[in-house]
Formats: sequence, C-alpha cells, structure tokens
Amino acid sequence: MNDLVQAIITRTHVLTIAALQGNAGAGGVFLSLAADYIYARRSVILSPHYKSMGNSYGSEYWTYLLPKRVTPQQAAALTGNRLPIGADEARAIGLIDDCFDLAHQPFRDQITQIALALANSPDYASLLQRKQAQRQQDENRKPLAAYRAEELACMQLNFYGFDPSYHVARYHFVHKLPHAWTPLYLARHRRIVPC
Repeated sequence: MNDLVQAIITRTHVLTIAALQGNAGAGGVFLSLAADYIYARRSVILSPHYKSMGNSYGSEYWTYLLPKRVTPQQAAALTGNRLPIGADEARAIGLIDDCFDLAHQPFRDQITQIALALANSPDYASLLQRKQAQRQQDENRKPLAAYRAEELACMQLNFYGFDPSYHVARYHFVHKLPHAWTPLYLARHRRIVPC
C-alpha cells in the first residue's frame, strides 16, 4: 500500500482525482489523500485513524498527507479521537474538496465532468507546474523516504512491542469477529470515575 500511495504522490506529470463512493477507513482515507483532488458522495463516512486496529500507528504516508490538508489540531483530533467523520464535515475542514448528494451513477457522471473540465482547463499547465514545485519543495524539506521510515518504525512497535492489542485486533479483523463491547472512547457513560 505504501508503494501505491508513493506512486500517486510522486506522479507529478498529471493531476489526480480520488472519488469516494463508499466509506473509507485508515489506509483507504490516506490513499485518497494522495490525490490532488478528493471528492465524495455526501453519505460517505471516513475514519482517518488506525487506533481502532489495536492502537496501531499506521503508515501510507499519513504523517505527510494529513497535515497538508488540515491544521495540526485537526490532525491530532482525527487520528487520536478514533471517531468517524462525515463527508460534509470533511469538506468543511478541508480534508476533501467537495461532496455531492448523488446516487452512484450520477456521482460517477459528476466526477467524469470534473475530470474533463480539469483536463481541458486553460490553467492545467500552471496547476501542474505548481504541483511539481510543491512536491520538490516538500522533498527538499523532508524526503518521502523519511516519512515512510518513521511510520514503519512506529509500526514495528505495534508488531513486536509489549502491547498485544494489535495482534488481538488483527485476529478479530481476519476472522470477522465482532467487538464484544462498545469501546470506552465511544461509550463514555461506562467510564469509571474515580472518587
């Protein structure tokens, strides 16, 4: 998945569009953030965090992509609170560019129109030059390889560290086992308040 995200990020000779027709979580969200423009159906729910997968740190260049779209405070809330976000709210904070209240086929038709308008835009060449300059500036500031190495180093702690919660969550995910309880970060009324 990292290789795919990297290929999209470094594809500087074209402009790319992500079109989300269904819900996306973790890597699916960050895969879409690799594109230059992101659109979603209004009914789409995004879960831009890895924490529910056994407190996983995550990868897919999220530490590079997310701060390019939202403020540091929003990024911390999105990744730390483990709560989903609707397409309207994602648009409001800049996580995605726009969302449409359309059925699947009309949504695909709308995305086709957007792509054709972009491809035929008189500003296409300048948009491409701006993208190339920004990518080079980003690479000079901190190479993509450094983001990848840092994320994978944190992921290694998930795999081989002292906390077994990742392995339990992976087992439940692979075997399609439902949660036995609502997580405390969602069921706040069940938290024990010390006296």
